[in-house]
Amino acid sequence: MPVTIRRLLTATLRTPNIISHPRPALSSRHVLPQPLFPLTHPSLYHRLLSSSSTENPNPPNPLRTRTPLEKQFETWVHKLKPGFGPLEVKEALQAQSDPDLALDIFRWTAQQRNYKHNQATYLTMVKILINGKRFRQAETLVEEVIAGACEISVPLYNSMIRFCCGRKMLFNRAFDIYKKMLNSEDCKPNLETYALLLNSLLRRFNNMHVCFVYLRAVRSLSKQMKACGVIPDTFVLNMIIKAYSKCLEVEDAMQVFREMGLYGCEPNAYTYGYIAKGLCEKGRVGQGLGFYKEMRGKGLVPTSSTYMIVICSLAMERRYDDASEVVLDMLSNSMSPDLLTYKTLLEGLCRDGKGSEAFDLLEDFRKGDSKMGEKTYKTLLNALHFVNGE
Repeated sequence: MPVTIRRLLTATLRTPNIISHPRPALSSRHVLPQPLFPLTHPSLYHRLLSSSSTENPNPPNPLRTRTPLEKQFETWVHKLKPGFGPLEVKEALQAQSDPDLALDIFRWTAQQRNYKHNQATYLTMVKILINGKRFRQAETLVEEVIAGACEISVPLYNSMIRFCCGRKMLFNRAFDIYKKMLNSEDCKPNLETYALLLNSLLRRFNNMHVCFVYLRAVRSLSKQMKACGVIPDTFVLNMIIKAYSKCLEVEDAMQVFREMGLYGCEPNAYTYGYIAKGLCEKGRVGQGLGFYKEMRGKGLVPTSSTYMIVICSLAMERRYDDASEVVLDMLSNSMSPDLLTYKTLLEGLCRDGKGSEAFDLLEDFRKGDSKMGEKTYKTLLNALHFVNGE
C-alpha cells in the first residue's frame, strides 16, 4: 500500500499542470533601463527621464524689458555728446542720485576713445561713493589714483586721507598717501592734511600704553608741519596739546601753549582744560589749579571732565576749601559732578575729622544740584555715616 501511494504521487508531479497558464515574457517597456552614468541622488534619474520625455512648449524670449537704471544709463550716455571732456563727465556724475549708476557712467566714459579721467572726476566719484556708502568701490578708486590713474591734487589727496582715516583697516594707508604728498613737488600737505591725521591719531589715545606709541607720530607730524611752513590754527594746536597731556608730557604741552601767540592763535577753554587735567594727573595740582583760575578769569567755562579731575585732585591733596569752591562753580554752570567726585571730597572730609562740615556740604550740594536724585543723596549720606562712624 505505501508503495502504490508513492508511485501515484510521483506520477502526479511529473504531469504538467493543466490549470496554470504560461506567463508572458516581460516586454522591454516594463523594464527600467539603467543609466549609462552614475547618479549621486536616486531622484535625479527620474527627473532625467521626465525631462527627456517632455519638451518646453514655451521657450524663453530673448528680448527682455530694460530696467529703469538701464534706461537712465542710456539716457545719460546719449546726453554726453561726442568729444565730451572731464567737465561734462563731472556734471553727469553730480546729477546722479544713485551711486551705482554714477559709477557705471564713470567706467563707461573711461573706456571711450580720446578721453581720460582727471583729478576732478576722480574726486567727484570718490565723494559720491563715500556718501553712498560704497566703501569697497571707493577703496578701489583710491588704489587707482595711488597707482597713477590721473594727475593728483591736494583736494583729492585730502579726500582720500579722510576716507582712509575713517576706515579702521585703512589707517596705515592714510599715512602712505601722506608720504606721497611729502615727496611730491606740487601737492605738499596743507593744514587740512595735518588736522585729519592728528585727529585720526587722537581717536586711538584710549590706553596709556597705546598713547606713547602714537605720541611718536604726533611729534613727527608736528615737526614736519613746521618744516613744510604750514601755520597751525587753534584746533590743530589743541590736538597736539591734548596728545602731550594724555601722555603726561606736560612740559611739551605747556611749550606748545606758549607758542600759540606766535601763530596768532588764542587759547580757548579746551586749551586750558587739557593742560589743567594733565598737570593734575601728573601730580602738579597747584599748577593745574592755576590754569583753571586763569581760564575762569577769562570767562571760559571748563568741561565737566576738567571740573571733576580738578576737584578730585584737590580733595586728594586735602585742599578741601578749593575743591568745594570748584564744585559750587561747577553747579553754577549747570553741570553736576558724578558720584565718585562727591564721595572723594565728602569722605575725605570725614576721614580728616570734619564730619559735620561734610554733612553741611552735602546739604548745600543737594540744594544747588538739581540733577542729584534721591538715590544719589541717600548713597552719599549712608557713606558719610559709615566713614564718620569708623
